[in-house]
Parts: sequence; C-alpha cells; structure tokens
Amino acid sequence: MNPGTQHFVHVFISYKKTQVLAVNAFIFLVRRWPSLMKYYNQTESVNWLEEYKERHKAGLEARRIVASFSKRFFSEHVPCDGFSDIESLECPSHFFEDELMSILNMEGRKGLTWKYYAKKILYFLRQQNILKKLKAYLQRPADEQSFLEGAVLIDQYCNPLSDICLGTVQAQIDDIAAKVRKFLKSKHPRHPSVTSKAGEVSQVVSEVELQRQVLDAMNYVLYEQLKYKGNEVDYYNSLNSYIRQVLINRTGIPISLSVLYLTIAKQLGVRLEPVNFPSHFLLRWCQGTEGSTNIFDYTYIDAFGKGKQLNVKECEYLIGHHVTGEFYGVATAKEVLQRMVGNLLNIGKRESTDQSYQLLRDSLDLYLAMYPDNVQHLMLQARLYFHLGIWPEKVLDILQHIQALDPSQHGAVGYLVQHTLEHIERRKEESGPDVKLHSDEKHKDVCYSVGLVMKHKRYGYNCVIYGWDPACMMGHEWIRNMNVHSLPHGPHQPFYNVLVEDGSCRYAAQENLEHNAEPGEIPHPDIGRYFMEFAGTHYEANAELEIRYPEDLELTRATVQKIHSENKE
Repeated sequence: MNPGTQHFVHVFISYKKTQVLAVNAFIFLVRRWPSLMKYYNQTESVNWLEEYKERHKAGLEARRIVASFSKRFFSEHVPCDGFSDIESLECPSHFFEDELMSILNMEGRKGLTWKYYAKKILYFLRQQNILKKLKAYLQRPADEQSFLEGAVLIDQYCNPLSDICLGTVQAQIDDIAAKVRKFLKSKHPRHPSVTSKAGEVSQVVSEVELQRQVLDAMNYVLYEQLKYKGNEVDYYNSLNSYIRQVLINRTGIPISLSVLYLTIAKQLGVRLEPVNFPSHFLLRWCQGTEGSTNIFDYTYIDAFGKGKQLNVKECEYLIGHHVTGEFYGVATAKEVLQRMVGNLLNIGKRESTDQSYQLLRDSLDLYLAMYPDNVQHLMLQARLYFHLGIWPEKVLDILQHIQALDPSQHGAVGYLVQHTLEHIERRKEESGPDVKLHSDEKHKDVCYSVGLVMKHKRYGYNCVIYGWDPACMMGHEWIRNMNVHSLPHGPHQPFYNVLVEDGSCRYAAQENLEHNAEPGEIPHPDIGRYFMEFAGTHYEANAELEIRYPEDLELTRATVQKIHSENKE
C-alpha cells in the first residue's frame, strides 16, 4: 500500500471512529438527560461528543457547589455574594439547571440537604433570568408589550420552580378563544371573527354591534360554560394573581381576570383597554371615536363580575364613591404590572409567615426592577432584610442609595445603619458552632434528641426536633407572651426547636412533647437544611447539625429502636 493510500485509510478510520463516538455520545445524552432534547433544533448540526462532555462537566460543577453550600451557609441565610460562583459559571446555564433538577428529582427520602440547596440555587438562577427578561420587556415600545406576557413574567418570578411558560399559557387561551368562536358561529355564522383558525388573531372588528356579539359570546363561554368567576371567598390568596393559576382554578381577582378577558377579546378582533380604576380594575370598550378622551364614549367591563358592562355612574356605584375622569384613562403595560405587583406586596404584608415574607421579597424585587429609585419601596426592602436578619451588607447598600436619593430620610437611615453594623460586628465575633452533649451533667434533664418525630400534647401538631436547650433561652417578653410560667415546670425545663408540619418553626417545652406513635415525614421547607434523610421512623441529621449535636444521632436511633421493641411486645 503506497503512502497516499495509507494516509487515506488512516483518515477514513479516524473519521469512522469519530462518527461512532458522536453517535454513542448522542445515545448516552438522550438516555441520561432526556430533558435536554428540548434545547436542540433538529435541523442544526451538533457536536454530540462535545455536548456530552460539557453536560458531564456541568454536572460535576453543580454537585460541587451544592455540596459546599451546607458547610458554608448552615448557620445563616445564603448571603447575596453566596451565589457568586454560580454567576461566573463557564458552562451553559441550562446544563447546570438540568443537573439541579436531577438532584431535586432524586427518588426516595435521602439527599434532603442536597435537594434543599439545589432548590435555593435553582430559585436564584431562574429569578435572575426572569428579571433580565422583565427588564428587556420594559425596554420595548408600548405596542410590543403584551399584557399577557407581563402577567406570565410576574407568575414565573414568584414561582420560579414551577413549569410556567408563555407558550403554554397562550395555548390555553387559544383553546378558550376557539370555544368562543365555535359558540359565536352557532349564533352568527357569518361573523368575521369565526373564520380565523385556532391560535390566529382575528382581524379587528370595527362595527360596534359585531363587537358586542363577540363580547356576549365571550361572557357565555367564560362565565356560563367554563364557570370562571371572581374569587370573593378567598380574595387575598396570592394564587388569584398568577395567570397560570387563574387558568387552572378558573377564578381570580379583577386585574388577573381582566388580563385574561382582554387577551381573548384581542384574539377575536375586539380591542379593549385596561383601566387602572381605584379598588377595582376594569376594562373599557370604545363606543365612540377611537382614542376619544371623553369618558362617556366608553362602556366599562367588569371581568370580575362576569363581564358586566357598566356606565360611568355604575362604576362609581361599584366602589361606593365618586372619582375624577383621570381614573377612567387607559393604563400602560407597566402600570398594569405595577398594580399586579402592588397587590402581591399587600398580600405579603398581611401575614408574618415564611411564605408571606418570601412573597414580600419577590414582589419588592419586581417593583424595584420597574422603579429602582422608589424610596418608599427601597426603605421597605431594607427594613424587611433587617427584620429577617439577612443580607446586612445589602441593607447598607440600599440605605446608602436611599440617602443619596432623599437626604431627608437620614433619621430612619441612620437608625438602620447603626443596628446593621452592630449585627455585622456580632456575626464577626461569633466563634465556632455551639456543641451540645447529652453526656454533659448540665444536660441531664434533656429527654429527647435531634431527629425524633414528636407530637405536641396540647395542640396536636406533628414536628421534628432540630435543636434543644437545657432551659428556655428566650427573653422575658417572649416567656410572658407565651404564658410559659403557667406550665408546671415553667421555663426551667428543656425546650426544643421543632419544624412543624404546617411549615412553621416553634420552640416547645419538654412537658408539651411526646413521641409520635406513627412517625411520618414532616413537610417543612427547611427540613433539608438540618437533615440528610428520613429513615422511616426518624430523621438523620446532616453533617453540620451532627457537629452541633454529636451524640444525638445514636440516641435517636436507640430511642426509636426501644419504642419499636416495646410496641412489638
């Protein structure tokens, strides 16, 4: 064989080997990470071997970062700069997210700490991505800002771990529009809006009577056939503000139902406009010259009230007082989003739970993405972080920004700066973890151990112990408010930190707790912060909690074994 032929054969064999490797890489990629296929276009050429290597590398990096979080942030909230490793990732973000989803979808009751931090990281990543989309959305010309897209962005930001996408929501609305077309055709076969195909936007209907026929058909399908309604029973539930939940539950508040209503109307050729009416969001339908500034040239539609059509006087009856003409004007997409976010802010302020605090944080992020120099909301954000004891460095940045915007706030700013700096100093002074041993003489009265699933004798709730003190460590005010002195042993008995099945964290006296006869999993959002797995009868502490309570794991295992043996007898 001459040298030229040898070279050709060598090149050909190398080419074939590369092809085989690429095919094998594709097969492995599909089998191991099937969810990634949605990111590839069937027509584009892909180097599958490189894709496989990149995905594998991203997986290792994701697991390294997740594994580090418990050790770094066990004793505090993940700080602002805690995600810096993630922001500077060199691998494709969708590969990194896919590995986080793989961790979250691990079967069984193990890996709880991994899942806890994977969830936090995924929450952060998706929110950052959605904020970028929101800012890009706000930069577009007004006629390119879809009210529906804005509503979806809010939903996505407040529920970043849910599978919410504009295309899916739009498809559901297309389905409703198709039902309206079908009903409209049965009543008015020659109506111009019935000729459009599913998903298509009908040509604008100019005649008022033809528009009325569309709205009548919409009202029948939405409120009579599909049973959509305003949620009067649970008005202040945040789900009413999320467009995906509105479509699932078929109920909402005036503004969310209005966004749905005007989107369907637009697809059927009828132009409605949002009205930022006080206390009750409305839509307006022009009966006169298009673009008229005369408020009496419009009929106002109450999507919350089954599409009822109102005149100006009836709008005032709706809210119980007179308003000036400016409140009947059309609202921009940004103003609609501001109103939606404002509703969520108010809901977050109504309660003092972890869930409401998270809603308050998310809605403040959204509001300040739209209005970054709003002093009132910047101050609320600083106070919230200060109250929660998180992100003190960010609190100082916010306060500095407020002072630059409005020097008259120096009193409130100065107070928060002083106390925030004290918080930072205290944190610096903290030594290593506080280790507690049952074998220590001063802990001899402590009967229970970390990881035991308990029941509260008075209130009946199920919980799991994640910490204990030999006596009540709360201040005098808490002891007085909780009426601790009325207990037979008062504050001079062991108290336990417990995660409760309702999502709360409580501090319970030993005499109020008893072993749970039927121990089960405790559905608490922070369970993975402290425990690595549920072992069927108890929780097993993760490495960080075990450092703080080194003797508890064996005691917990021995306790459940003893209970099991006694029950068998």
